[in-house]
Amino acid sequence: MSDTDTHDHDETAEPITDEVHDNSWSANLEKPKYAGDAELAVRDALDAIDHTTAGNHVNLVTHGDLGHPEEFLYDAIEREYGLDAEYVEQCGCGGHVTRVQVA
Repeated sequence: MSDTDTHDHDETAEPITDEVHDNSWSANLEKPKYAGDAELAVRDALDAIDHTTAGNHVNLVTHGDLGHPEEFLYDAIEREYGLDAEYVEQCGCGGHVTRVQVA
């Protein structure tokens, strides 16, 4: 892989959110930049969980090109937070919705 093929995921990358959500909300991980980058989707999903206060949930909406989120996301959530991920549905556009209740 050449240097021009690598993704730029440095500290200047746009965060999924810059505020703490004291309510239930949805994190959009369906943008084209996530289509071939499960690592970026996981990183931003964990960031979304970090920005959700206890007692609320976050819906993680992942890009359909990544496949079912159980394949790349659930273990990271369990390992990092000890939380269960609940599969909600597949969107009409092919993406997937996973709900994480923050304790």
